[in-house]
Amino acid sequence: MTDVRAARPRATIQDVADEAGLSRGTVSRVLNDEPYVSAEARDAVREAVRRVGYVRSAAARSLVTRRSGAVALIVHEPSVQVLDDPNIGNILIGTNAVLSEADQQLVTIMVDSARDNERVVEYLRGGFVDGAIVLSARDGDPVTRAIAEIGLPACFVGHPSDAANASYIAIDNRAAAEEITRRLVATGRRRIGMLASGLDRDSGQDRLEGFTAALGDRFDPALVARDPLFSYTAGVEGMRELLEKAPDLDGVFAASDAVAAGAMDVLQRSGRSVPGDIGVVGFDDSAWALRCDPPLSTVRQPARTLGEHAAQQVLGQIAGTVTGSHGLVLPTEVVWRGSA
Repeated sequence: MTDVRAARPRATIQDVADEAGLSRGTVSRVLNDEPYVSAEARDAVREAVRRVGYVRSAAARSLVTRRSGAVALIVHEPSVQVLDDPNIGNILIGTNAVLSEADQQLVTIMVDSARDNERVVEYLRGGFVDGAIVLSARDGDPVTRAIAEIGLPACFVGHPSDAANASYIAIDNRAAAEEITRRLVATGRRRIGMLASGLDRDSGQDRLEGFTAALGDRFDPALVARDPLFSYTAGVEGMRELLEKAPDLDGVFAASDAVAAGAMDVLQRSGRSVPGDIGVVGFDDSAWALRCDPPLSTVRQPARTLGEHAAQQVLGQIAGTVTGSHGLVLPTEVVWRGSA
């Protein structure tokens, strides 16, 4: 014999009102956290909600408030890179902590192709989120343009050149890259190359500019290996390229810790010691830095704090307490270890 059980009907506001012995209007005011409701009525509604198992309809609430209760974190990176980059994870953790405290839902969106751009633009235009935090945006990005056209509350982690009037949270990549390159030069290195990544965005461009400024007349453009991604593979392939061009290389600045880790593996497999033959420095102070042997000298950036500030900025725009564009640059720190 088959046991067929009817689905339990969903509790309604009327069920809550009947259970609490109050009007629907009073129940609605309590559920929407409106003023002019007594503490006794609030307690009665909360207890009635528990007893009847009432769950608020997000769709119905959205129709009334014209808000979704969600904020998007848009990451312009391949999915493999998202999983491989500890900074992205820490930014996400910081963002989620602030949104969760504000009872907002985080929606993570990865942009991995031109087709993804089209899909995300349509999603944003559909009003499914109240705001957006944008990570690793490229120059000329259609998502950036759509955010401006829609007037969507948004904050960029980084500062794309075509989002000059948008709010952003960033670090001074140029100054940090210049500082750590000068530290590398001060160890006595005379033939220094760079593994440059992400040159289609402000962070990669600024790190190359800082490296160039630190070397001055000693900068050799032939000793720059370029790759679109801040990845371990970029470090492997770029290091091989530099060694082929300049076997006498004695110093390397890698645009990220993951890139530096790939470079160090190539150097050690080729019989070169780090830092004896070649000094290596990176950028991020991520988990990659401590996986390296010897541990990596690098720039520490406050990834989690970047996410926290970005979320606070977007929530302020949604609430109307923050108007106009705002820019905040957070400090970095050189962490000197055994690789240089």
